[in-house]
Amino acid sequence: MFEILPMNAETFRRQTRRSTVIIALIFLALAMVLSTTAVALFGEPGGDNLRFNVGGVFVAVLLMAALMRGRFWNEAWMAPAVYGWRLKRSLMSVTNVMHQVTAAVEKQDPTAMKLLRFYHLGLSQMHELDANSSDHSQLTREMDQHKARMEALGLDTEQTRLNPAWLEAVKQQASH
Repeated sequence: MFEILPMNAETFRRQTRRSTVIIALIFLALAMVLSTTAVALFGEPGGDNLRFNVGGVFVAVLLMAALMRGRFWNEAWMAPAVYGWRLKRSLMSVTNVMHQVTAAVEKQDPTAMKLLRFYHLGLSQMHELDANSSDHSQLTREMDQHKARMEALGLDTEQTRLNPAWLEAVKQQASH
């Protein structure tokens, strides 16, 4: 279950830039070392060693993927980037069923209304964290209208957690 956490946007951007630079530098070092090693072991002096250079880079990509998931993913310096990835992934899971969500919201389905409220809150935070203000005024209007509908029905508007059961319920309702 994903939960939207309060986060300072400036700090988030600074920390994610830092983790991106660290990952890029590690990748570059691995790619250079592995390519150089592959050419030294298997290449021909003065020959065409492109395939060994490319092979070294490919192995570096695989190694970085393994390091990201196995080692770096749980490191404190990666936490903001991981949070951002999880936020975007959670929003995408709602986006994938948005037509079903909006149809159920029109029928005042409480589960769909909670799901849409989570989506609005998450999207608003994502825009803030990414410093993307282009669509924010339109989103704010939609959020305010939806919040008012929820309040009129007596539903809790603080939907900061994405309950996977809500997604399943909306999918099930649409299939009937």
